[in-house]
Amino acid sequence: MSGRTAYVFKVDKMLSYRMPLAQDVLDAAELLAGVAVRTPVVRSDALDAMTGAQVFVKLESLQHTAAFKFRGAYNCMARLDRATCPDGVVAYSTGNHGQAIATVGRMLSIPTIVVMPSNAPENKVEKARVAGARIVRYDRETQSREAVAEALAREGQYQVVPPGDHHHVIAGQGTLALEALEQVGGEVDAIIAPCGGGGMSAGINLAVEAAGSRAQVWAAEPSDFDDTRRSLVSGQRESNASGRVSICDALLAPLPAELPFSINSKRLAGVLTADDDAVRRAMAFCFDAFRVVVEPGGAVALAAMMSDPAAHALVGKRVVVVASGGNVDASVFADAIRPAAK
Repeated sequence: MSGRTAYVFKVDKMLSYRMPLAQDVLDAAELLAGVAVRTPVVRSDALDAMTGAQVFVKLESLQHTAAFKFRGAYNCMARLDRATCPDGVVAYSTGNHGQAIATVGRMLSIPTIVVMPSNAPENKVEKARVAGARIVRYDRETQSREAVAEALAREGQYQVVPPGDHHHVIAGQGTLALEALEQVGGEVDAIIAPCGGGGMSAGINLAVEAAGSRAQVWAAEPSDFDDTRRSLVSGQRESNASGRVSICDALLAPLPAELPFSINSKRLAGVLTADDDAVRRAMAFCFDAFRVVVEPGGAVALAAMMSDPAAHALVGKRVVVVASGGNVDASVFADAIRPAAK
């Protein structure tokens, strides 16, 4: 690929973004320095014994807005040409991206509208509302969130900022891997990240290239929402079946986002999965071992590392596992950690 603007993707009628590059992650890291939290990396001898690997957990649950999404939102919105979107920004989100967009909007004095599913966790909805966003709800089963956002954007002069299909969003999310590689030091064999639309995995792939690391990148998905795993097999974006449920509300995108999949399809080493019970066990482990709150979608990478037989390929390796968020309703969290308290 030659030039910084090659391979322009038309995501829908209103969106057209270029392919992000490794240099974009380095540029994002420079912009985010002193703004994003440099989140800690923690270890546990018990976790190493359980998995047979040397595991480093990157706690993005301690990021601003309690999720890695802040990185992509800030990197994108801080670069906006406000003259082209004087009315502000429209985003669609299951929760964490919307909360990040609303918070960054407040920081940068940019009005925000966030399209969220009717069954999104109320704590995520309320945090986005408190941060100043106008919340518009939609039905996951009967409506397209992209179409709802597009219609709202047409009401004025808005910029749509999707959770994955934007080069600056992807690059910003990748900065967590640059940090982790530096914090761990030495060779890292693999990085495992939760995967919904795939933006974080794509950003991590670019970060690995930017850092000159040989680390493999693995995605982790809920067992019943394994669209990225199936898409890698078929070679095209596959959708999730309707009517399925999971406690991993942050990872229930209908199918892989276009830009991220164009990167992940060529670079991912593989996809691990975990069911809801394994996710609860991982949440409980994080609380017991590190005394941190990790939401279900944020814990799926650790859950997969602890439970998926395919993770045996990582035995004896040095592995970074991303705990990507901590926005969870108190009742869901209490249910998850109850066994650990006995």
